[in-house]
Order: sequence, then C-alpha cells, then structure tokens
Amino acid sequence: MWQPSEIYPDPSIEILDPRFERYRLSLSAVEKLYDGTRWGEGPVWFGDGRYLLWSDIPNNRILRWDEETGAVTHFRKPSDYANGNTRDRQGRLISCQHGSRSVTRTEYDGTVTTLIDRFDGKRLNSPNDVTVKSDDSIWFTDPTFGIGGDYEGHRATPELPTNVYRLDPATSEATVVATDIDHPNGICFSPDETRLYIAESNAKPKRIRVYDVAADGRTLTGGRVFTGCGEGAPDGFRCDEDCNLWCGWGGGVGLNGVRVFAPDGTAIGHIHLPNRCANLCFGGKAKNRLFMVAGQSLFSLYVNTRGV
Repeated sequence: MWQPSEIYPDPSIEILDPRFERYRLSLSAVEKLYDGTRWGEGPVWFGDGRYLLWSDIPNNRILRWDEETGAVTHFRKPSDYANGNTRDRQGRLISCQHGSRSVTRTEYDGTVTTLIDRFDGKRLNSPNDVTVKSDDSIWFTDPTFGIGGDYEGHRATPELPTNVYRLDPATSEATVVATDIDHPNGICFSPDETRLYIAESNAKPKRIRVYDVAADGRTLTGGRVFTGCGEGAPDGFRCDEDCNLWCGWGGGVGLNGVRVFAPDGTAIGHIHLPNRCANLCFGGKAKNRLFMVAGQSLFSLYVNTRGV
C-alpha cells in the first residue's frame, strides 16, 4: 500500500540520468489526492476554474477535483465511458468516448456535441486519447480497447483499422494521418508542434513512435521508433517546455508510475507509483504540478518544469 514519503527528497522519484536532476524539487513529494476509481484516465486541467477533470472509465463517469478545497465531485455521470480528455483552443472540453465510439465537445452551456463517430461510413472503434493543435485541429487515436468487452464500453466488432485521425472541427473533415500503428494509444505534440508522439500498445515489446509534422501542418512523415519500452508499458503522455516526454508507465512492481524521456529518447527519470499510471497532465497556477492517474488513485507532484 502506498504511503507518503517521510523524508525529502522523496525516494520514489528516481534519477536515471543526470539530466533529470534539474527537474526534481528536493522539497516536493508525491501526494495522493483521491482514492476510489476503478480505472482512472484522461486528466485535464482547467486553470480558469482551478480544477482537474479525469475519467473513471468502468464506473462510467468523469470526476472533478477542486484545487482550493480538495473536494471530489461528479462532473458527468454517465459519461458514455469517456477515456482521454483535453481542451480545445477556446477552452472547451474534448473527450474520447468508448460508449458512443465518438469524439465529443462540451459546449459552454454544458451541452455535448458529437464531432465524429464514423469514418467513411463505418463506426469508429473506441477513440482513446486526443490532443488539439494550435490550428484548432483535433488529433486522436482509435484502438479497439473499448469494444473488446463490456467493462470499458460495449462489446462490438471493429469496422475500421486502428488508425490515427486528424479532424478539422470547422469543416468536420476527418483524415487518416497514420495507419502503421498497432493499437495507437497516448498522443501529444512537441512544444513547437514539429513532432507528434504516439504510443503503440500492441507492439512486442511495446514502443513509442514519433512522426515529423509536415509543412502543411496536416500530415505526418518520417514515422520511426522514438524509444523501445522493454518490459514497460507506455500509455498517455505530455511534453514539458524542454521537450521531455512524461509518460504514464506500467509493467509491474518497479515499473509502475511515470517514465521521463529526454528529447533524444533516453530515459532520464522515473516516478514510482503503486499502480500503472494510465495518463497524466500538467496543471496548477504555474503549470508545474504533475497530475497522475494510476489505477484507483489520483496523485500529484510538483516538478521544476512546466507543461506546454
């Protein structure tokens, strides 16, 4: 069972490469903020309201944690088995939903708009994770995890390959940007949006891929392996301002938590947690607080960098 550290620096924050030393705060420790999810996913920070939203997929709900009070309440229940979440450039919530096999947008008045649930007349599989580019385009992964049974969605037969898509919300036009990934999972852009990172969940061993974003800003080129994961299992991730990749990580005792990679693909740090970390995001007033959802719990850690 996880217990808060009694000493500083927190020994659960492991330095694998000297480059990680500058990002560890000697007087910061991992904090547990909440217990009670079945499988937490998709954290997203709302700085204008000082709260965090995250999904509890099997319990079919999105939870809200308030920074000022620490209170946890329901933001949406049922959530259509929401998984990954992010915000668009207008501050609206963008969600991947296993139940409706769709990507949705929550409008300012709270209504939910379906942005896409089909491609070429066929139903999407189960949109998993999502990111929004500065041109307002929405990029998301579509593995089959949510239709493999009735725990994280509804059992169904796949109608499409496990693609990665780009959606233009202004025109509702969707295009396939990557077809060569076996069950794409986590997705995020580098700070300058010249790279797109995607976790490949069904590769053996699992790996993280990286692509160059073409000059048109709409297509990908040069797909390659960013890093192999060995016995580890990557999930959702985010980049910091120095283009380090902070990756939700699993694989068992000693591997569960967050693995941090330098821009060259070298593992430089690890934050040990009691369960596999499914996803994470940066938040707080200075965007230097790392929020991590791992199994049944929500954790946080202040770090010496900022999310982009």
